[in-house]
Amino acid sequence: MPELNHFITNLGGENHKGLIILLFSISAGLSRPFSGKIADIVGRKWVMYAGVICSFIVCLSYSFVDSITFFLLLRFIHGFSAGFAPTGATALLTDVIPDNARGNAMGIWGTFISLGIGVGQSLGSWIYQLFGFDALFMSAAIITGISFVMIAIAKETLVHREKMNVRHLRINWSDVFEPNVLPAAFVMYLTAICSGIIFVVTPDVSGMLHIENKGFFFGFYVISTILIRLLTSSVSDRIGRPQTLLIGVSILIVSMVLIATVQSTNTYIFAAIVFGFATGISSPTLFAWTADLSHKDRRGVGAGTLFLALEFGIISGSIITLFVYDNTPKGAFYAFMLGAFCALLALVLLIFQVRKARINA
Repeated sequence: MPELNHFITNLGGENHKGLIILLFSISAGLSRPFSGKIADIVGRKWVMYAGVICSFIVCLSYSFVDSITFFLLLRFIHGFSAGFAPTGATALLTDVIPDNARGNAMGIWGTFISLGIGVGQSLGSWIYQLFGFDALFMSAAIITGISFVMIAIAKETLVHREKMNVRHLRINWSDVFEPNVLPAAFVMYLTAICSGIIFVVTPDVSGMLHIENKGFFFGFYVISTILIRLLTSSVSDRIGRPQTLLIGVSILIVSMVLIATVQSTNTYIFAAIVFGFATGISSPTLFAWTADLSHKDRRGVGAGTLFLALEFGIISGSIITLFVYDNTPKGAFYAFMLGAFCALLALVLLIFQVRKARINA
């Protein structure tokens, strides 16, 4: 990811950087209702396989890109992998987690998601600098192939499965959303806007600070988010999901303001660490809250709803950058401050949720 801004600039499309995430997220969002339904009917692993195979083919195809149009088409197709694999994996995980340990288990799950993103962001720039784009894309394909093997080792958890049929691709409104998980989904949407902005803009902020590795921000982010998850993964099991999210989202607001006003490498590192704390607390809590709220026969749809909110949040963050980010520090400031405002809206929503829970108690 951190080198794709540079990749599209080489193609002459520096004004289309926001589309790198936007198109990926649109296709991921479109596929969520299908992947959630199929995970609940055909099987968790079937959905995971579909996502991984898609990712493998697209990663190999990036090396043949010779135009902006072809590159953006591949980004759109690549998004389907994110729409399938994590949905099936989350549903599978929810099946095997004890009810009283969801916060802790989702903390471990979220740690590995963050680890993958952080290591990928940091390692990607290093591979590019040493070996170039072809080696970077090939490395991504190889790692995807390894994940295919890991899925084969995992045990399918859906007991009553049907064979894949065309009728399973017919989507009703009930297949798109699990109404019970909407409170968590709204919070996910508003906070994911911040992630969308960060994915698009931070590689350029690194360049503005004369940092050669475009994944620099994510290296510190992943270390801090893993540490905080290890220390706080069971907090939401003790004090409640919305209460824990109040802490995480408050820290998220602070992190966005810090990134918006960064002036030096040291403050940039500090901002990345604070952002890692925010996501390390919020992300696993949102997954655990969704598992609490989902009906046991609709866990795939419930997970799909949360990921759909994630994708739409990232899409919205990417769209914000298209309008306010003009490849200048001033544009970056406006983008991150808008992200802070969206996180503030999530905080207000959570305050109402906590008050509602107290009244009902």
